[in-house]
Amino acid sequence: MLKSMTGFGKREGTHRGLTIVAEVRSVNHRFREIVTRLPKGRFEWEEGLKALVAQTCRRGRIEVTVTCAGGEERRTHVILDRPVARQYYQALKTLQKDFQVEGRIDIDLLASFRDIFRVVEFPLDDGNVSRAVTRLVSGAVADLDRMRSKEGKILQRDIVKRLTHVRRIHQSIRRGFPRVMKGLRDRMRARVQELSGSTNGDETRLTQECVLLADRCDVTEELTRLHSHVTQFDDMVKKREPVGRQLDFLLQEMGREVNTIGSKVNSAEISTHVVTLKSELEKIREQVQNVE
Repeated sequence: MLKSMTGFGKREGTHRGLTIVAEVRSVNHRFREIVTRLPKGRFEWEEGLKALVAQTCRRGRIEVTVTCAGGEERRTHVILDRPVARQYYQALKTLQKDFQVEGRIDIDLLASFRDIFRVVEFPLDDGNVSRAVTRLVSGAVADLDRMRSKEGKILQRDIVKRLTHVRRIHQSIRRGFPRVMKGLRDRMRARVQELSGSTNGDETRLTQECVLLADRCDVTEELTRLHSHVTQFDDMVKKREPVGRQLDFLLQEMGREVNTIGSKVNSAEISTHVVTLKSELEKIREQVQNVE
């Protein structure tokens, strides 16, 4: 079943007086992009939360927002990243030695590198906050997935309905094509007779021209390929894995076949069908742009 790329999920909870809100929202995107907005100083949550979202969302731009407020033990913690500070110091010593640069490597210089410090504005209670956040984000992702599935069912119903219309038009073109070709030959015969002023023209030459006309206007291959693309499209719509990009590709191929049919056959009847097909395919394409 199809899933939409648009959705929203939210969960809220408390931990030792700390109010935690997790929101997950997604919009259309060609690939998968996961963005996190976390409380200051909680960068270590990022990779785990991204992996959690990636288990459910295969495509789209997904934004995860976590906010924390309150808490009885709320206070600011300044954390020194010792390994990073040590690397800065060693790098500066190497720089002095390699370029024979004078000067002191003191606390003022090291303190100017802001990334050796990390400020946390809520309790560090041995990972319990992290587990609470993971649980809430997981719930928000589940809510998001339900919304995406619900919207996907609506998209699928509309796409299937329009695809059925495309099939009917395809059959109408296939059934009416011999009649259209006969009309083209009759018009050619009438035009030749009008120009020659005689009803006894060169039948052999006229037959040859009719054969050439039929060859130029033959859209059998295009109709066959269009039918094949529609069948593949219908099969893909029923799959459970993400198929949005494949559907988009098949729509491009269908559009190419329809354009070729329109350019080959100079017929008002076929042209009307072609215009209707283009309109239906464009409406399907608009829906597919939102499919995961």
